[in-house]
Order: sequence, then C-alpha cells, then structure tokens
Amino acid sequence: MLFVLDVGNTNTVLGVFADDKLIHQWRIKTDRHKTEDEFGMLIKSLFAHKGVAFSEITAVIISSVVPPIMYALEKMCKNYFQIEPLIIGKEAVDSFLKMRYPNPKEIGADRIVNAVGAIEEYGAPLIIIDFGTATTYCYISEQKEYYGGVIAPGMQIAMEALYQYASKLPKIEIQVPPSVIGSSTVEAMQAGALYGYVEQVDGIVRRIEKEMGVRTTVVATGGLSPLIADESKMIAIVDPYLTLKGLRYIYNKNKPE
Repeated sequence: MLFVLDVGNTNTVLGVFADDKLIHQWRIKTDRHKTEDEFGMLIKSLFAHKGVAFSEITAVIISSVVPPIMYALEKMCKNYFQIEPLIIGKEAVDSFLKMRYPNPKEIGADRIVNAVGAIEEYGAPLIIIDFGTATTYCYISEQKEYYGGVIAPGMQIAMEALYQYASKLPKIEIQVPPSVIGSSTVEAMQAGALYGYVEQVDGIVRRIEKEMGVRTTVVATGGLSPLIADESKMIAIVDPYLTLKGLRYIYNKNKPE
C-alpha cells in the first residue's frame, strides 16, 4: 500500500492507496509543533480505526508547503514505517511536469501535484483552482505545460480578517444565504463571502481564457470547492482528492523497478 501526505498551511490530507485505488483518506489540522512520535501515534490511531497496519505500507510520498514540519515527518516515516519517503521538491523526485514557468522553484509542491493529477485525470488545457488557505489558479496549456497562475487570499482567512478588524462583525459559518441581499448581518456576510468568491472565480477564469485564447476544463479542489462550484458558471469538475491522486501518479513515475 502507498501512504500519501499533503501538508497545507491549515490542513493536512492523508490517504492510503491499494494499487491505484484510494481506499482511505483523512483530513487533520496542520500542527507545526508536533514531534515525530506524536505524528506516529496520531497516524497509528487513524490507521487502527480503518484496520490498516504500519507493516502494510510499502512506500510513502509527501508534498508540503510547510518546511518546519518536514523534519518530524521524515523522521516519523523512518522510525514507524522503516521507509525513506519520497518528497516533492527534492532533486531525486521528478514530477515529469513540463514547465513554461520562469522559476519552477517558486511553485508550491501542492500546485505541482495538483497539475500532475489533473493532467492525468482530465487532459489539457486546464485551469486548476485550489480552495485552501490561499485560493490558487493554475493554467496548463494544450501541450500540458505549466504556465503559472493567480494567488488570492482564501475565503476563510478573508472572513477571519473581517472579523478581527471590524469590531461589530461576528464570526460566521460560510454557507449559502437565503438571498444575495442579506436581511441580517450574518446573511449579508455570507452573501459577500460566497458570491464575492464565485464572481472572483468566474471572472479570473474568463480573463485567463481570454488572454490565452483557449477554452479550458476548469477543475476545482480543496475544502470549499463544492460550495463554490454549485454557484459558479465556469467550474466543470470538483475533485476533492486531486492532490492525493497527483501524489500517486508522481510516485508511480518515480518508484524503483
């Protein structure tokens, strides 16, 4: 079995593949301060709940945008799995992603993995939107080349900033309001969050397609992707496990014979 980990700034997503099938997946809060033993015990409890033993894991691959966490995760893999993990971004791991981006080292590991997964699953040209701590847009050309994209503040941190800096505004749950015109402060904030980001998505996608002169398949992933996609005119596919699939594809291309 293959164990895959995608470490984001807010959440870490974990998955187990048996052959090419994702059989288990979990989402946990990213904690930069956990030790290798704390990670080991947490993963052991998640595995035990699903009846998976450490000894069944034959390989591990990790993508991370949180460098301080990597020492503990690497050590955990060696101590608990007796496995040297493959890590996206290290020279020994080739993503096989063709680049038109001027400085590929600037690209986050999650964006590379998403691009690989989306190309393998859906072809090209593509726009990949990942709703995480930041909302990222990546453009993939018809030749399956990574061009670049857009980075915007994520919906959750935008609403958190609004709560922190506007004294009378409450914390809210992001959901579909009864109407665009809110009849309460909470409904007005929900409308601003949801429809503001829906229009951001549709507007940015239209601008990218106009600039590149091509129609694309728009794939969304990340925690809030189903909510946004329901209201968006441009999002065609929601794939909540895109990053995990991308990690599997990269592992398969790098695994020893």
